[in-house]
Amino acid sequence: MANYSLDDRFIRELPGDAEVAVSTDDLRVFYGEHEAIHGVSLPFERYKITALIGPSGSGKSTYLRSINRMNDNIYGSRVTGNIMYRGLDINSNAVDVYEMRKHIGMVFQRPNPFAKSIYDNITFALKRFGTKSKAELDEIVETTLKQAALWDQVKDQLHKSALALSGGQQQRLCIARAIAMKPDILLMDEPASALDPISTATLEDTMMALKDQLTIIIVTHNMQQAARVSDYTAFFYNGQCLEFDETRKIFTRPKIQATDDYVSGNFG
Repeated sequence: MANYSLDDRFIRELPGDAEVAVSTDDLRVFYGEHEAIHGVSLPFERYKITALIGPSGSGKSTYLRSINRMNDNIYGSRVTGNIMYRGLDINSNAVDVYEMRKHIGMVFQRPNPFAKSIYDNITFALKRFGTKSKAELDEIVETTLKQAALWDQVKDQLHKSALALSGGQQQRLCIARAIAMKPDILLMDEPASALDPISTATLEDTMMALKDQLTIIIVTHNMQQAARVSDYTAFFYNGQCLEFDETRKIFTRPKIQATDDYVSGNFG
């Protein structure tokens, strides 16, 4: 294993006219006494896709889950630093976490539809937060399923169990469920890792279509996927972000040796 210097870093500043959707400043994540994320400061441009890449155990998913405070659910975890969204530090105890997650949604590595109908999967949270009109619910179900490239396949079986769908369809249903809340930001933790190539391609097309409406941050181990769909890429190693830049530069002219080795397949 090569001994890479953790002091060698390059973090690209966003263009001066770029609008920042969310950012972290000196973000640190602890599990008990173990520090899993070491002071990561990154900006995420609005209406862009940012990929988080790096070897297994480098902290990508831990960092991603911090952005909408999913790590709050892990016993013994502690997060310090700032997570700035709409001028507020959402790492503050004063923030309503459930309200915040309406604006910063998440899709997980494996599809996790509710054991309910396709229709109820999408409308469950909407009803909980006050959307009661059936006409409005029907419209949201159709719109979000179309956005997730699933409507034509399921429009005649909306009241059948979501568990009967294929893995790829279930993952797109989870995307539809997340965007039904009209979030500003969608976090995706290796969403294609359990999918076949055709389902993966459909998922990537869906992501590209959605970025006109929201900001996407995705963790992926698939270098080709990161190169295809993302505008920016952040390379993580040992709980730190060593390089953040435009994706085309990360994959053609990286500034850090560890990044170069990783994207070229010579890492380790």
